[in-house]
Amino acid sequence: MSGNTIGTLFKVTTWGESHGKAIGAVVDGCPPNIALTESDIQKELDRRKPGVGLASSPRREDDRVEILSGTFEGKTTGTPISLIIHNRDAASGDYSETRDLFRPGHGDITYQKKYGIRDYRGGGRASGRETASRVAAGAIARKILAREGIEIIAYTRELGGITAGDRTLAQIDGNSLLCPDGAAALKMETRIEEARKAGDSLGGIVEILVRGCPPGLGEPVFDKIDADLARALMSIGTVKGVEIGAGFESARMSGSACNDPITPEGFATNNAGGILAGITDGDEIVIRTACKPIASIGREQQTVDIHGKPAPIKVKGRHDVCVIPRIIPVCEAMVAITLADHLLRHSATR
Repeated sequence: MSGNTIGTLFKVTTWGESHGKAIGAVVDGCPPNIALTESDIQKELDRRKPGVGLASSPRREDDRVEILSGTFEGKTTGTPISLIIHNRDAASGDYSETRDLFRPGHGDITYQKKYGIRDYRGGGRASGRETASRVAAGAIARKILAREGIEIIAYTRELGGITAGDRTLAQIDGNSLLCPDGAAALKMETRIEEARKAGDSLGGIVEILVRGCPPGLGEPVFDKIDADLARALMSIGTVKGVEIGAGFESARMSGSACNDPITPEGFATNNAGGILAGITDGDEIVIRTACKPIASIGREQQTVDIHGKPAPIKVKGRHDVCVIPRIIPVCEAMVAITLADHLLRHSATR
């Protein structure tokens, strides 16, 4: 199956299934002599792992990562870095009753039509568990970016229709939903509990900021950095939309309002979101991702079986009520992977 690798110079390939023995990633193209230990990767994985937080699945996975290759004495060697994370708490029996049914909102039916076979245990490669591999690889990308002073911060902008009005970044770590508005976070938590009791799920919007990114990253015409960022983020199963800067709001603006005036001190506004003509302009990069509600819900739904016959389905298993906040480190990872790749590509042109 193709489509498991992203990147040009900094390449990441993820592998494994939700209910297989393990998942992991191979990172190729990482420069040598970068300090890297398993603890560097683990701290990012701990932010994503299940079983933590109000909206999270009760599945318990330690998500302990092992570095199998590509480092020596705590530094990268320039050779492929192979990472493995063993699955310890897969409950495959939860899916036996629905093995012949296509779950609404999942990739069951499309995988079956494409390959003629599918792993019904938790979604296989289409499972959200695959994102742990991305986060592990993203931790390595962040080490490359850190050398250039590039910082990535993501947070909950909206959840269940409740929007953060205040955006005080210092408040992000003060609540379980990583929301920059403490008052909005409390309302979001109430909304999550309501959805849980109703056997339903919720979506939300993640906002991502990139600070310290130098100008000049991005390649014309089809490798524009905003195009690659959108592609990377859209590859996350839950993401259904990406906007940069003013995004869709720019379609409602006049040119005089949308254009960012340029002064000797820099840009007066940032409707462009830090990117012009597909190339970073040195300003803060601003990205938002729209995340759909979790497809696995406790309510009975209508579907068909593998023979095309109509049937009711009630999905069992352990599932999140909302992808937020666990999706936040995944979004950060995909942005980090994309920026690291473009940073190395830009360095090669100078």
